[in-house]
Amino acid sequence: MADYETLKLDISGGLATITLNRPDRLNALSAGLKAELLKAVRQIGKPASGVRGLLLTGEGRAFCSGADLAEGNVGGDADSGANLMDTYHPLILELAALEMPVVSAVNGVAAGAGMSLALAADIVVASKSAYFLQAFINIGLVPDAGSTYVLPRLVGNARARAMMMLGEKIPAETALDWGMIYKVTPDADLMETATALATKLANGPTKALSGIRKLIASSADNGFPAQLQAEALTQRMASQTSDCVEGVTAFIQKRATNFSGQ
Repeated sequence: MADYETLKLDISGGLATITLNRPDRLNALSAGLKAELLKAVRQIGKPASGVRGLLLTGEGRAFCSGADLAEGNVGGDADSGANLMDTYHPLILELAALEMPVVSAVNGVAAGAGMSLALAADIVVASKSAYFLQAFINIGLVPDAGSTYVLPRLVGNARARAMMMLGEKIPAETALDWGMIYKVTPDADLMETATALATKLANGPTKALSGIRKLIASSADNGFPAQLQAEALTQRMASQTSDCVEGVTAFIQKRATNFSGQ
């Protein structure tokens, strides 16, 4: 297993848990952390890894405070666009392309690109003390790392504009009410709740779950006929898996399923 300096990677029972591990910097996304995140995502995405689900969280009192501004990639002569294209885009795109479900457990702040990272998950669970922040405008920047694509689709244009233009903290309970996240838990219960969800998904019919990820992603831009066709083609794939055979057999035999991910 690869060694990491800025994150922790644990793989157990088909579930990979990635913990951002720069607590002294509120897990800000340094060049090193972004590179290691991409390396870890690629590692668990390999079929030989045996991983069937990913849980993403942060060490300490934050999920991720966004870009590490101390590195000097913003302002002056720095080319922030090139930095995004070279380091953020590959990470966000590879997370989106993982053929397994992704859960994020948001403890504390998820700001800027850290918020984009949290919302890249299929299911987002937050602690009651967590909050979400489109911090870019507060330092004279525009949202990036996918924020302007994902956020309007989750909360609508009016709320997305307000979040981005006002740069105000959105408490976890408000995020839940707006449909931005799935669940809010007491702080002490966050990891137990998120791990249970992620474990359930990691033990599920992986190819069908991956198909759901792809179908929801395509629905954002497909017309209705195109989405119907995408559903049919994905259903063809799912219906021919061993897990579908197992699911139908277990249903008929009135027993618990034992999905293998195949």
